[in-house]
Amino acid sequence: MCRSIRPLFNFEPPATDEEIRAASLQFVRKISGFNAPSKANQAAFDRAVADVTKVARRLVRGLVTTAPARNREEVAAAARAKYVQRFGRTV
Repeated sequence: MCRSIRPLFNFEPPATDEEIRAASLQFVRKISGFNAPSKANQAAFDRAVADVTKVARRLVRGLVTTAPARNREEVAAAARAKYVQRFGRTV
């Protein structure tokens, strides 16, 4: 899985459409093998990003949980601390 795709469910505030689209773009880039598709493949690539975004949005908005919503800043701070512990330097 792409390391740049982040979990989007159960955060307060909820994931934005831009965050969902960015994750969808990374997913399509990963499975297609294209960072930037050729002109011949651009339409199919853009259509795939739009389709994945639509499905991902429906998934994230349709999921339910009894767990309390996570705080984005706390999750980011924990990730930075893990990075420092692993690599011995800040991001």
